[in-house]
Amino acid sequence: MTEKEIKTPGFLAAGISAGIKETGAKDLSLIYSEAPARAAGVFTTNAFPAAPVLVSRQRLRSGYAQAILTNSGNANAATGEDGYRDALDMGRTLARCVNIHEDHVLVSSTGVIGHRLPLDRIQKAMPRLVAGLRPEGIGDAEEAILTTDRFPKLSFRKRMIGGREITVCGMAKGAGMIQPHMATMLAYVMTDADVDAKALDRAFRYGVGRSFNAISVDGCMSTNDTALILANGVAGNRRIEERGRDFIALRGLLTEVMTELAKDMVRDGEGATKVLEITVEGARTVGEARKMAYAIANSNLVKTAFHGGDPNWGRIVAAAGAVGVPLSIDSVELSFDGVPLFRQGRKATGNEDILKEIMSREEIGVRFRAGMGNRSFRVFASDLGFGYIEVNAHYHT
Repeated sequence: MTEKEIKTPGFLAAGISAGIKETGAKDLSLIYSEAPARAAGVFTTNAFPAAPVLVSRQRLRSGYAQAILTNSGNANAATGEDGYRDALDMGRTLARCVNIHEDHVLVSSTGVIGHRLPLDRIQKAMPRLVAGLRPEGIGDAEEAILTTDRFPKLSFRKRMIGGREITVCGMAKGAGMIQPHMATMLAYVMTDADVDAKALDRAFRYGVGRSFNAISVDGCMSTNDTALILANGVAGNRRIEERGRDFIALRGLLTEVMTELAKDMVRDGEGATKVLEITVEGARTVGEARKMAYAIANSNLVKTAFHGGDPNWGRIVAAAGAVGVPLSIDSVELSFDGVPLFRQGRKATGNEDILKEIMSREEIGVRFRAGMGNRSFRVFASDLGFGYIEVNAHYHT
């Protein structure tokens, strides 16, 4: 499906250049619901959230929104009270242009920190942004939120739920400072489903926990992380409540879309050449499985081994064993794409040729069996190569 065919009933989108980026690339994005939509969101847990995070978090308390306005090229982070006022003014300008209440405008920013927004440029460009709204404008809106991303991240699904065809569309950006809770990421999901507010929030958080909060590129947390969902209800399905088959179906659909976006972030990780699906199973608790999975995912020794094509099982076993979870070495098993590397306390031999081929793959499944229980956790991570240093050594504040 082409970007022009990706559209969600009742939603319009646009993306233009407002002159924020020196390159002249698109840097002002808008998603607009033609009717007020139920809304939910998840934000960074960083102790220093950016101004737009503070504004949008406050506005989501009403449970409704109608627009998501984003600028790239400037994070509006660490800008004090001036930055907070700028975020308010940015949303207020849009509200006037589309004639909606300013509290129904959610705002986001991404880019370099510590600089005031060029508010005059944004305000001047707003009428042109609104004039560009169209049902198939999601590609332009996505392009306008990208920073160091190498490619756009879009996901689209349709499914029969509640007697009607439900559409879910997602867009995202993120390539560096990727670590749960969340990444230096923006992610927006739109659906025409009619869904109860509590059910929407619950389903969205379930999906976030298995997608955006289950990835890692470099273990660094940003100040601007934002994931939002708007549900405008125009599909006319029977309203989805917190329980039942319809809820489970919607939750699964949202999780599919967000997982695809999350994997694209890892695939687009700065300097990344591989996507690693790291699953820790056989743990006593999900918390212990998560600790071990992230220890493996965030280990620079593990990441560089994958970048170099080295099936270094010792680094993985050592990383999992360093988090304070009691493990029996004789019960631990490790495999790549189903091929054993370590079991019964020692290296599994005889698989060298197939392992060499596996290490050349762009996606590799890493499975670590703790042999202690029946709980598990999965993380998508990238390798770590020279390109990461090249990008971040020249990225300034």
